[in-house]
Amino acid sequence: MNVRIYKTAFLIFGAIIINSCTKQDIDPLMDNRPTVPVSITNATEFRPDPTVTTSLAAGGNIVVELSIPASSGRTIKEITRVAASTSYTKILSGGSTGYYENAPIAVNGTSYTYKTTIADYFVKFPTAAAAKVNTELGLRLYFLVTLDDNSQVVTMPVRILVLT
Repeated sequence: MNVRIYKTAFLIFGAIIINSCTKQDIDPLMDNRPTVPVSITNATEFRPDPTVTTSLAAGGNIVVELSIPASSGRTIKEITRVAASTSYTKILSGGSTGYYENAPIAVNGTSYTYKTTIADYFVKFPTAAAAKVNTELGLRLYFLVTLDDNSQVVTMPVRILVLT
């Protein structure tokens, strides 16, 4: 009789545990979009990532305009890190070296214009393939954006297309 009571109690306890679990509404086949999206407003193309252009003849200035919707009720507190890489792994890592920009950049607004140059790119990544006309730079820029509520968003990779 004792064994039967223990088995019944165990089954009831197991049923309670299983039914108390909550189901997440995440579909692994769908994109997991942030609540507050960060847009690259000066992108000229999407191949499939936002692409900004630079001109070798005009000095190789690289400009990336980041923006969040004003209607979101949030502001960009800072650009926490900028990474130049071929994948998201660098911007998501917890390390403190090897970033394009490792020091936080204070913003306190809904938009920010990040500026750098091709020359600076090659100073930071001297082994990168040389810039050629009508070719993208080998490394994409990734921005870790911290909002005013301390939530963080990683932007889509930004491609840099070199023009004449």
